Amino acid sequence: MTGFGPLDGLRVIDCSGMISGGFATMQLADFGADVVMVEHPTHHDPIRDWAPFDAEVSLWWKSLARNKRCITLDLSTDEGRTLLLDLVSDADVLVENFRPGTLEGWGLAPETLHEENSELIVTRISGYGQTGPRSSLPGFGTVAEAISGFAHVNGFADREPLLPPISLADMAAAGTAVQATMFALYERLAGSQAGEGQVIDVSLYESLFRMFPGAVEKYDRLGELSERIGNHHTNAAPRNVYATTDGYVALSASSQSIFENLARAIGHPELIEDERFATNGARVEHAEELDGYIAPWIEARTTEDVLEALGEDDAVVAPVYDMSDIFEDEQYAARDDIIAVEDPDLGSIKTMNTVPKFSRTPGRVEHLGPRLGEHNDEVYLEELGLDPKLYETLQREGIV
Repeated sequence: MTGFGPLDGLRVIDCSGMISGGFATMQLADFGADVVMVEHPTHHDPIRDWAPFDAEVSLWWKSLARNKRCITLDLSTDEGRTLLLDLVSDADVLVENFRPGTLEGWGLAPETLHEENSELIVTRISGYGQTGPRSSLPGFGTVAEAISGFAHVNGFADREPLLPPISLADMAAAGTAVQATMFALYERLAGSQAGEGQVIDVSLYESLFRMFPGAVEKYDRLGELSERIGNHHTNAAPRNVYATTDGYVALSASSQSIFENLARAIGHPELIEDERFATNGARVEHAEELDGYIAPWIEARTTEDVLEALGEDDAVVAPVYDMSDIFEDEQYAARDDIIAVEDPDLGSIKTMNTVPKFSRTPGRVEHLGPRLGEHNDEVYLEELGLDPKLYETLQREGIV
């Protein structure tokens, strides 16, 4: 792999699996980091078994493991422990998302890793964090979405709490992990203890919990809880999803000028002077009444007609897309958000491009998820310089 991107030269040992760690290291790899992913020789990353499949190949895996190099290694063995220490000796970052205590049980605690490489950044992702009464419990995104407060506020008031249809907590934790890792790398370069590594403790539930600014303060000072309000927003109105004759549109008009334009566009200029809707705060308080004017106008028209009419008045409105719509959209096309990549297993396949966009050192997709152990020879023989006979023995014994 030729060097590219703002992280060219950064070496990451990826001992994570599943979604949170996998998505975090994918983001690093997308922008040029050399990510060496470690999988067990026989118990591979479960994502390899996730649907949907094409030619018995997981498309989840192809996406989540792209740009990484994959090796196999049994970390629970003495030989595996030694090889991992060899791998981290010249690495910048190690990412892991085992249950807390697992690395320690294998003799690979952060203290041990730092004895081998004092500059190493060890980023640890877990359900509940490395400390606290729940730290030893298994913690998938579902429980994080529950205890973070997210599920409680997600959905409609007359229905049960709603979990997200995507791995939201895992993705939030992945973003937090990448952000924190880059903070630590900057501190290692320019901080008061330049050249020293450290340990980063990322939990799934805290990463999502942190996305509710004002909620803690509201309960502390006012004793108020946030509740489910469907597609409405506590600080913006109108804001909703509205049915058209052939689909749905999402609309927001919280700023005064845009609301006034909207009121005129739907044939109700009198709403501008109505005290119920005169300010954004008043509109929030009377959001359902306001929707009583907006929804009938929209539901009598096609999506195209709604977008054209409201667009002329600078409304903030967009159609609700599925993936087929995204594939045809000119905005996505103009920004190359979907690109075609050649894959040895699947041939030409489309995938999401890297984001965000960099003017000078952009990321790119060099390849999709590799086969199990595809880069064993390259890493163990060429980079670590293992004796070929020892390598054959380690293969035969199932250690690599």
